Order: sequence, then structure tokens, then C-alpha cells
Amino acid sequence: MTTSTQQSIILSTDFKKLQGKLRLKILEMYFNANAGHIGCSLSCVDLMIGSLITHRKENEVFLLSKGHAAAALYACLHELGEISDETLKTFYKNGTTLPAHPAPNKIKGIPFATGSLGHGLPIAIGIAQANKILENDEYTYVLMSDGETNEGTTWEGAHYAVAKSLDNLIVMIDKNGLQGFGNTNEILGVSADKNKWEAMGFEVVECDGHDVSEINNQIDLFKARKNGVPKLLIANTIKGKGVSYMENKIEWHYLPMKPENYEIAISDVKNNYNQ
Repeated sequence: MTTSTQQSIILSTDFKKLQGKLRLKILEMYFNANAGHIGCSLSCVDLMIGSLITHRKENEVFLLSKGHAAAALYACLHELGEISDETLKTFYKNGTTLPAHPAPNKIKGIPFATGSLGHGLPIAIGIAQANKILENDEYTYVLMSDGETNEGTTWEGAHYAVAKSLDNLIVMIDKNGLQGFGNTNEILGVSADKNKWEAMGFEVVECDGHDVSEINNQIDLFKARKNGVPKLLIANTIKGKGVSYMENKIEWHYLPMKPENYEIAISDVKNNYNQ
């Protein structure tokens, strides 16, 4: 996908309207599939707008490490023209190339299978290291959940990124405060913590994970500083953002929507995002 296509999308679409448009698409996909993982997709889609849609260049890699939010990824790639209308309709169906977790080698924008949490960062680090060796100017973007920062592979990979001065690596953490079995601060404590990552050697910024302009600005600042330091954006988000009864509710990590749920969700998004 070309940079001009990205610029066209941004120039022709107000961010708030795009946020609403993608949420409506995500809700439609999950409702038609009678599937869960809705809340986590709604919490991170704005981060994808600020990275995958507005920043990733044609040969650059974006990895959704929290693969259970696949519908948000598919909706964004559809917006970019990398997934057709016909293919999008097959989400979750038998024989689909758009399963519950992203599968590789079917769509250009999905180079690796993800969803086993903690693996996306090490893969992204490997790509960033390869780009350093090749001496190109490509960036690697990886979007993680706050829960997966509990994983040992995350910390091992993070130390490697610092040791190898991977300033072409941009990590984003969707910090919504909830993981599979409860609040993150009650499981292993808050490991998506600015001070901990700074102590390792990352350049860290916290932001509002639903303010696309702020996300864009921070990524621009990261890219302007080629200082030998890997970058981390800790994005404070709300699970289920945009749907009143889903916000900050762990059950919407799992539950599918009934027709009455779907109707309310659509109404909420339209009201909240000027649709």
C-alpha cells in the first residue's frame, strides 16, 4: 500500500468518523460471527489508526501481537484496501483466511500468526534487527496488550532490543487494565509500567490511546529521534471503548452479542462518533 493512499484516507476522513466507521465494522463482524473478543478490539483500534493506517509504509511491518483482537486488524486492512469486501464477509467462517487469530501467508499485511501472547514483540525485534543489518530506513511496529507484558519472552526481547540499539522499533502497549482473568494489577502487578521500561533503556511516552492525533504526534516524535534507543508508547485505553455496557467490563473479552446488545452497541457508536 502506498503512502499516497494513506494520505488520501486521512485527508478525506475525519479521525473521529474513521474511529466510528471502524467500530461499526468490527461490531458487524463479531455479531455476524456470533463471536467474542469484542472489548479488546474496541480498545486498540485507535492505536491501529495511528500506526498501521497513518504511518506504516509499503514495505514496513505492523504486527498485532494481541492476536485475539483480529477483527480490528481486519477492519483496518479492509479500510486500506488490503482485504476485499467479499473476504471480510468470511470472517470466522469455515475455510476463511480471516480466523479468530491472524493467520500468515494469506494477506500481505499479516506476515506472521499471532495470538500466543508474548511472541509478537520478539518477532518484531527480529525484523527490526534485520532492517538494521540491511541498513534500510524501515520501521517495525508492534501492538501488544498490557497482560502480555507479564510474559518472559517480552522481557527477554526487550533487553535484546536495548542491547542492539533498535531505534527503528516502535512498540505500543494497549493498557486497558484488564486481562483474561481479572485486573492486571491483581494478577502479576502492573508490568506495562513506564518506570520499568525506562529502567531497561527504552524511550517511553504515555498517551491517551483513544486520541488518534496524540498517537500520531508521538509516533512522529519517535521517528524524528534516531538516537539508538527503542521506542515504547504506553497507551491508556478503555476495554470496549465506545459501547456503554462494554466499557471496562471483563466479560466482553469473551461474550458474543445478542441482537438487543448489537442494537445498543450500534446506537452508542453512532452517537459517540458522529456517524
